[in-house]
Amino acid sequence: MLVISTYINFAQTKSFYFGSKKDVKNSINVKSPIAYNPDLGYGFDFNTTNKVKVTKQALTAEGSVYFSVKLPEGNYKVDVVIGDKKPSETTIKAESRRLMLKQLKVEKKDTVHFSFTVNVRTPQINNNDAIRIKARDKNQLNWDDKLTLEFLGTPAVQSITITPVSNITTIFLAGDSTVTDQDVEPWASWGQFFTNYISNAAVVANYAESGSSLSAFKAAKRLDKILSLMKPGDYLFIEFAHNDEKQKGPGIGPWESYTNLLNEYINKARDKGGIPILCTPTQRRAFNSDGSLKETHGDFPAAMRKVAINASVPLIDITEMTTKMYESWGDEVSRNAFVQYPANTFPGQFTKLEDNTHFNSFGANEIAKCVVQAIKDLNLYLAHYLRRNIPKYNPLAPNEINNWNLPLSSRFEVKKPDGN
Repeated sequence: MLVISTYINFAQTKSFYFGSKKDVKNSINVKSPIAYNPDLGYGFDFNTTNKVKVTKQALTAEGSVYFSVKLPEGNYKVDVVIGDKKPSETTIKAESRRLMLKQLKVEKKDTVHFSFTVNVRTPQINNNDAIRIKARDKNQLNWDDKLTLEFLGTPAVQSITITPVSNITTIFLAGDSTVTDQDVEPWASWGQFFTNYISNAAVVANYAESGSSLSAFKAAKRLDKILSLMKPGDYLFIEFAHNDEKQKGPGIGPWESYTNLLNEYINKARDKGGIPILCTPTQRRAFNSDGSLKETHGDFPAAMRKVAINASVPLIDITEMTTKMYESWGDEVSRNAFVQYPANTFPGQFTKLEDNTHFNSFGANEIAKCVVQAIKDLNLYLAHYLRRNIPKYNPLAPNEINNWNLPLSSRFEVKKPDGN
């Protein structure tokens, strides 16, 4: 039996009740749609108040609405009560589109209690320094001073209770654009779907950055930030190569700089009592004429595998799993997992999108499933922190997009993420 020691500071708990029928003790009663105001410290965000209807006992909506609460950096447990007099289907994403709840259907007059953990962060490091955030990333929801929850589908939410938690196991993610929380549609990465498979016993803190290499991630002080927060027993996932392989110069390459930096990350995490896990890079969608996948990463996956053996670090071979996945789909079907859309699919998109590196939500979730399955197959203790009853996943038999209908967020950007 897994016993989690989590200190909860009830004095800082924030509770919101949505309903016009009655006041609820110890809750902020939201009886009508109110726009977010930083002085007030809560409200509906991104001009979505007009989509919200507050019934006698719940907020309801059609489509996507955002509710924000001003909060300091930290980890939080979020409890939501879902249901109304009419049937509902609720999807919840947190901050930069981290999936927390996927299409929960609740019958009329039924009530469901659901909870999840979420990491809220700022660029600051010990009040003395800060992560260097790229100009185009500064407005991302991950880096503001509030927790933003997005409710999609036909949601019906009776209440939200947000409670600070400490001494909770944290799973830090260090990586590039294939790992990071992509802030806007239609871009997505496996790190922001991994959250949907983690129980309340742990929290995911995804510091991955689009366009980043091991050296750039370190230079931007993202590793310093992680190490400043890391506690004994926390995890550090490390997945790089897409951008490292483009670097040139003396001492640069898979068997030199890349290997040395991987060992540095491993050693620094272990010095803090952390548990490093290496992840080989996701494959690019590049096929040979015979239906096999091209090797676009050179010796970088092999170099990481060697580091894992020499340093006795668990290895999740995403390169191998995504190779099996893409080849199982084939050249044409695999397009469905990437940002490949005809012109005018999204607002302001006047030319076709044809990206063979970056995933849409369907593809990102398939890779998250690979990562989860690898955790179980490797018999890592981390498996104790997975949600129950996750189906077995086989990359040789990947899912089809016809079975994927996750609601899209309302915020879009045509420009692709940094990196390739």
